[in-house]
Amino acid sequence: MLVIIRGAGDIATGIALRLWRAGIRVVMTDTKRPTAIRRTVCFSQAIVQGETTVEQVTARRAEGTDGVPALLEGHLIPVLADPEGSCIPELKPDAVIDAILAKKNLGTSMADAPVVIGVGPGFTAGLDCHAVVETMRGHYLGRVIYKGSAILNTGIPGLIGGFAGERVLRAPADGVFRQLLDIGAQVKMGDVAATVNGSPMVCTLDGILRGILADGTPVHRGMKAGDIDPRCELKHCFCASDKALAVGGGVLEALLNLTGVLRN
Repeated sequence: MLVIIRGAGDIATGIALRLWRAGIRVVMTDTKRPTAIRRTVCFSQAIVQGETTVEQVTARRAEGTDGVPALLEGHLIPVLADPEGSCIPELKPDAVIDAILAKKNLGTSMADAPVVIGVGPGFTAGLDCHAVVETMRGHYLGRVIYKGSAILNTGIPGLIGGFAGERVLRAPADGVFRQLLDIGAQVKMGDVAATVNGSPMVCTLDGILRGILADGTPVHRGMKAGDIDPRCELKHCFCASDKALAVGGGVLEALLNLTGVLRN
């Protein structure tokens, strides 16, 4: 089975890990200049670095669809800089997973593949996809929806270590992001993690810097640019989150159900 995952950020990477470990061939797409925060656990970094490894699974940049078969044969996850998903009609996958997490549908259609799964809000099962997987933290996280939509985006991050919105660091101005601290750094409230045009991006609580934009990234004021984990576990910075794997489990369930590959 061949699956294309649109998006290669941290949630999409958790999905890819679940599918790849279940023996499903995975191809991923992202923008030419990814803006993932949790870069240490995002296969999108393969576009930037040429290759990246998350939890002993390696992804490598594919320059085009011609290079995809060889990478799959080498037990690698190909990642293409293809935000429009133009590779989909060329590769003819068995399923397409839209895990861009744009909170709206950016062009995914039920006609893209025999099975199409939307991740998070912005999709309606039966209208633009065959199933939707819930991404909101809480009782319904990772559940598969075969009719209807996921919970609407509240704009408030889920609780981690007792903190929600305080965990997120946002760009203080429009301009070019200048990273001062690395992922994994222990921080205190008031520490400056980065600057934009001289304006400081100040840490909002004590913890560990679990994610931060890459130096040189163009940003706009209020754009999500960093993530503090108050639990202070360094290993959390280098493995997929509980949320990513829960969503990945839901996608795997939906994929197996809709394709019927395991039914006698």
